[in-house]
Amino acid sequence: MSTGMLDLLLPALGQTIYMVVVSMLIATVIGVPLGILLHTTGKGQILEAPLLNKVLGTVVNIVRSIPFIILMVAIIPFTRLLVGTAIGTTAAMVPLVIAAVPFIGRQVETSLKEVPYGLVEAAEAMGATPLQIIWRVLLPESMSSIVAQLTTVIINLVGESAMAGAIGGGGLGDLAIRYGYQRFRPDVMLATVVVLVVLVQLVQFGGNQLAKHLDKR
Repeated sequence: MSTGMLDLLLPALGQTIYMVVVSMLIATVIGVPLGILLHTTGKGQILEAPLLNKVLGTVVNIVRSIPFIILMVAIIPFTRLLVGTAIGTTAAMVPLVIAAVPFIGRQVETSLKEVPYGLVEAAEAMGATPLQIIWRVLLPESMSSIVAQLTTVIINLVGESAMAGAIGGGGLGDLAIRYGYQRFRPDVMLATVVVLVVLVQLVQFGGNQLAKHLDKR
């Protein structure tokens, strides 16, 4: 690979990693508690609250149903209000976070549902509070599954960060569009695809290994 190609790829790769890592951290901080609420406020659960559960579920489903490319364009005024601009890597993180939060919420909810309810009942019989059940039963027992689900979200964010290049979001997607497509550089396009494939494979491998390490079975 030529030096010129590396000069193009490395900054773009750095921007993509920056977008994905920061967006994932913010989305996880919001999405995991959302997933816990979606699960624990369900029928027959430790914090049963049907109305709250229905409202949260509806909002999550609405946001998840919006294609990412449409979401990016639709919230441009909000993005500009929040970060002062609608282009660049920082601006791209706003729709990335908004798209990832409900996805994480549903994935965490699914993982928590896999925990045998008998464990929860046993904890309740021993006098554990709902918060203690969440921290000492639900999360530890489902952590391997949650990590595997979050790995899927990260991979999804890599793809969406590439899509963000369509509106000047920076990163590998922006490089592929500006150099590979608009300047008719198939070599740049191919190199970008190869880097994205390698990045996804590394994320998947790391996530699988961590999930396997946390699996108590």
